[in-house]
Amino acid sequence: MKAMVLSGHGNLDQLVLHTDWPVPTPGDNEVLIKVAACGLNNTDVNTRTGWYSKSVSEATTGGAYDDVGSDDPAWGGSPVTFPRIQGADVAGTVVAAGTNADHSLIGKRVITDNWLRDWSDPMNRQNTGYFGSECDGGYAEYTTIDHRNVGPVDCTLNDTELATFSCSYSTAEGMLARANVTADDTVLITGASGGVGSALIQLAKRRGATVIGMASEAKHADLAPLHADALLPRNPDNLKAELQLATGRDSVTVIADVVGGEGFEALIDVLDRGGRYTCSGAIAGPIVSLDLRTLYLRDLTFSGSTIIPPHVFNDLVGYIEREEIKPMLAAVYPLEELRTAQQKFIDKQHTGNIVMSIT
Repeated sequence: MKAMVLSGHGNLDQLVLHTDWPVPTPGDNEVLIKVAACGLNNTDVNTRTGWYSKSVSEATTGGAYDDVGSDDPAWGGSPVTFPRIQGADVAGTVVAAGTNADHSLIGKRVITDNWLRDWSDPMNRQNTGYFGSECDGGYAEYTTIDHRNVGPVDCTLNDTELATFSCSYSTAEGMLARANVTADDTVLITGASGGVGSALIQLAKRRGATVIGMASEAKHADLAPLHADALLPRNPDNLKAELQLATGRDSVTVIADVVGGEGFEALIDVLDRGGRYTCSGAIAGPIVSLDLRTLYLRDLTFSGSTIIPPHVFNDLVGYIEREEIKPMLAAVYPLEELRTAQQKFIDKQHTGNIVMSIT
């Protein structure tokens, strides 16, 4: 089969197209998926470059890091084995099933739940992997995954549209769940034009919250159809003043952050007393400054959000089928152009998600 294979940590030249890669055989509990499309995500870039290593303190640039620690270059703090087929956001059709897998899935169009779990203890965070990181993923014509990690989807969306959802939207929903967002909240979202950010807008609005997005002003028109209550510049000179002008108040109850970096202190400064900060990314830099007096004197709650409960994926499939959320498809590339697509993803000139068409 055709597959784009990552041969090691490094620059884009580590991604190599193969046309004779062996088709995987599903294990006893697995299904074989004929991949139609697979979305791009930050995890792909960060794993390739080794950005997750504690030795790296820079923003996500897409370039290789020379001083990556050998023991912790992946999201979970352990080494990745190579060669590796990356790609988590698969949309495709189940074409075969292992002995113990659900054979009724054969012939169904599905998307993937990317958290590889111990299904006897699904929320055991110590024994968890990620599709396309700890095992081969979807940048290939076929892939295998545990049958409990797929969800049949009954909708009119095409395959490339379906491939925008799983990683970005489940990440966003997990963040909102960790922060316990309700209709009483005002949520400030950083990186609102990205895959997770645009998903956060939709999913926070779905909960009835007041939603404020931060993004480059050139992308505000692209975000308008998502109906955020206000859109602010990506790096305002005075965030409190911008909030006051846009909403009539200079603070929020929740911050959903995927950016980090130098803007972190200004974000925390606009959190209400008793406010909640939830984070699932740091594309502008992982090292930030925090005055602990601000944390405890203002009764703030901070939550990191990575591994999500299994119900989040099932909920997401329901949202798609009921058309409560929409895809934000920025561009589609053939698998052969993954290097080009990943560079476009790194450049961050797009709004929403970039997807590879496999077939």
